[in-house]
Amino acid sequence: MPQATATLTAPERAPASAAPPRAAGSEFAPLLRTVKEQGLLERRTAWYARGIVVNLLGLAAVVTGLVLLGPSWWAMTLAVPLALLSARCAFVGHDAGHAQIAADRRTNRLIQLVHANLLLGMSQEWWNDKHNRHHANPNHLDKDPDVAADVLVFAQHQAADRTGFRGWLTRHQAWLFFPLTTLEGIALKVYGFQALFSKDGPYRRRRDRLTEGALLLTHVVGYAALLLSTLTAGQALVFALIHQMLLGLHLGMAFAPNHKGMETPGEDGERWGHLRRQVLTSRNIRGGPLTDWFLGGLNYQIEHHLFPSMPRPHLRLAQPAVRAHCRAIGIPYTETGLVDSYRQALGHLHEVGEPLRAA
Repeated sequence: MPQATATLTAPERAPASAAPPRAAGSEFAPLLRTVKEQGLLERRTAWYARGIVVNLLGLAAVVTGLVLLGPSWWAMTLAVPLALLSARCAFVGHDAGHAQIAADRRTNRLIQLVHANLLLGMSQEWWNDKHNRHHANPNHLDKDPDVAADVLVFAQHQAADRTGFRGWLTRHQAWLFFPLTTLEGIALKVYGFQALFSKDGPYRRRRDRLTEGALLLTHVVGYAALLLSTLTAGQALVFALIHQMLLGLHLGMAFAPNHKGMETPGEDGERWGHLRRQVLTSRNIRGGPLTDWFLGGLNYQIEHHLFPSMPRPHLRLAQPAVRAHCRAIGIPYTETGLVDSYRQALGHLHEVGEPLRAA
């Protein structure tokens, strides 16, 4: 849910991505003016409201289906639509965190708390802190938490001292990437609880910690109660595994193409302005309405990074202006098909592990 130009400092403050970056450079300023003139930074609250209502009705239908089917193995089939609907919750939570949905900061926070903490069991504050740092320095190996060396590594120097099981993971990480993403839904919950109980977590006030903790606990208890009251214990476990694994895979498929294998800012990157920092490190995915729906609008990664507070339905409309502006000033604008984006991302992961395979 792979995940806004500065860390949040209080719930009342909007994330730094809530407003478009200041036009502090000749390359970005003309594009910002064009986008403002076209009204593409205006909120689309009604569009989001319709989507949220439809998604909530879908969740209610799945719950009703579980109750009506009872302890039947046929109920396992409902884990598939539940995974898709859960991914919609993640996308809504992401957009609310960027203040795309409402002009009121508290409304955005409330929407994100409901969709992230209550419906997904994922900490809103932890996600915002991590995601804000990503947006501030995308693909920067020292500053972007999304490319920090962990289970996967994204640069050969990160792989140099990997031995044992971690070395084996790195050698085969391209083949293991999608299987590992099936754990992402569970990992997002674990990371949130870890942050909640960490003294160094992102929570600035005790009230925020208590609010998020209560909602996370409500999610876990409600999720367990629903499954155990409608299914046998064995069926509940299987259903939860299918649901969480498909959710993780879906989110991984949405996040994987965006930055993997793109530019990694080094010393030259420190001098890049906002436009180059966001465009050169991002990759767009071609497609139509189905691609937009499946990837939650993240297929317009370049536009999203340039204008984080731009509502999701406007990203497609901004694309021609962004592409033309990049062409006019000679900046590469990377766009590819969905399958090819995975090939490029996995090819990069395979290349990173090459020294360990050679050794």
